[in-house]
Amino acid sequence: MSKVWKKLEKHAKENRNFNLREAFQTEPDRVSHFSAQACDLHFDFSKNLISEKTLRLLQELAIKQNVSAGVSKMFAGERINKTENRSVLHVALRMPADQELIVDGVDVVSDVHVVLKRMKQFALAVREHRFMGSTGTPITTVVNIGIGGSDLGPVMAFEALKGYSQRDIDIKFVSNVDGSDIAEALIGLDAASTLFIIASKTFTTSETMTNARTAKSWLEAELGESFNPAAHFAALSTNLELVQAFGVDAANVFGFWDWVGGRFSVESAIGLSLMIAIGPDQYREFLDGSHQMDNYLISEPVESNAVYTMALLSVWYRNFLNAQSVAVLPYENYLKRFPAYLQQMLMESNGKSVTESGSQVKWQTSPVYWGEPGTNGQHSFHQLLHQGTSLIPVDFIFGLNPVKKMGNHHELLISNVLAQSSVLAFGKTAAEVRADGTAEELVAHKVMPGNRPSTLITYPKLTPSVLGQLIALYEHITLIQGLIWNVASFDQWGVELGKVVANQITPALSGGETTHLDASTVAAIERFRAYKEQ
Repeated sequence: MSKVWKKLEKHAKENRNFNLREAFQTEPDRVSHFSAQACDLHFDFSKNLISEKTLRLLQELAIKQNVSAGVSKMFAGERINKTENRSVLHVALRMPADQELIVDGVDVVSDVHVVLKRMKQFALAVREHRFMGSTGTPITTVVNIGIGGSDLGPVMAFEALKGYSQRDIDIKFVSNVDGSDIAEALIGLDAASTLFIIASKTFTTSETMTNARTAKSWLEAELGESFNPAAHFAALSTNLELVQAFGVDAANVFGFWDWVGGRFSVESAIGLSLMIAIGPDQYREFLDGSHQMDNYLISEPVESNAVYTMALLSVWYRNFLNAQSVAVLPYENYLKRFPAYLQQMLMESNGKSVTESGSQVKWQTSPVYWGEPGTNGQHSFHQLLHQGTSLIPVDFIFGLNPVKKMGNHHELLISNVLAQSSVLAFGKTAAEVRADGTAEELVAHKVMPGNRPSTLITYPKLTPSVLGQLIALYEHITLIQGLIWNVASFDQWGVELGKVVANQITPALSGGETTHLDASTVAAIERFRAYKEQ
């Protein structure tokens, strides 16, 4: 790596005894100095294991790695996904209609708005109960069938903005090929008023199409001769031939482009279920929030850019302090699926062991991202955060105002998140434990080591715009990480081989050849066959 990488390694060794208690005592302006504002998001970085020199070296790393040039290439539509020879243009999905971005001679922004206009018309027809099922009954239930980015993004965003949704339309999500997922989703549904949205770019995704065929069989059984698939299916796909063969009306097909990666696709046609739930106007606010963060990223200098700071801190902990994971803890129940959404975005992107050119990396890449909403997590894994042996940086995310005001619930929520961040940082010493009158044999058990880093990310209130900002924030963290680590962030070949092998195993489960499979897999197949025969 570069000379600045060596400097950071040396700096980490020299500062291995860095102590947050001492830092706050000796730096009266530490909070203001290590705080930033990006759009509606406020960042307090003061409880991180950093000094001014740490940030300066990390920023120098970003500059030496020419990260800003990589960012500019993505925004310009260059083919930065080199292993698939594709542009990476999720930023185009939220550009206003009066902007232009020409890629290979095509204005992709214009194309995006053609689809958005059609999505709006369709969403309004459903919301206004003008879209009818086979028997003339208005649609009142929408089931999104997808997997990966075609599920994690829409379900996360729907749950996040549920407080803004139209409640006379029920939105459900099915993703797992385990039959229990769709079986549970279908319980209690009225087939005459149910619409299925099939989200698969190729319309060949095994799990999605299996669930789609099951949904179609259910409708046929429930509706009999009156069943018309065009009245109960929409598709988010580019494979018009297979879509029409399935029975979906071309008017109900919404396409997207190969420059939209699955884990970055929630703001494409994949977000149709969200638009139906919250309406086109609030969906536009959602897109505008992401666009605001895009503009912030490319206009704010690296030295004062909160997005860069977030990304560089993750590099600091991963590569120089040996952190294996990052906890993302939203103290906002509406964001309960946000950590799962980020798992795909960050780990599928940067969980790589070779560089973009194909050589073996000589540094650690993506940490494990995980989390649950507060305060639930306090009663499960926070014990490990406070007294465990692993260094786990934490992103605390919360709104200053609740979406739904219920008594003093929000004040209790805020007091808990602030307490967790404070105790992680400052802990409780043996002397302080003894001062409480604790018996000596219990002192060691009650000591809180502290010096556990966290970032506070706050916003006035969770709105469609704020959700868009949060999504774009972590999208850009993903990009910057990948540029620092020199990995191909926008492919996912590690996902593909498992699909291929699964397709080889499927016929073997029904008696097909197994000689090409390993002994353990063959033994499991034989157990499955024997049980099935019984």
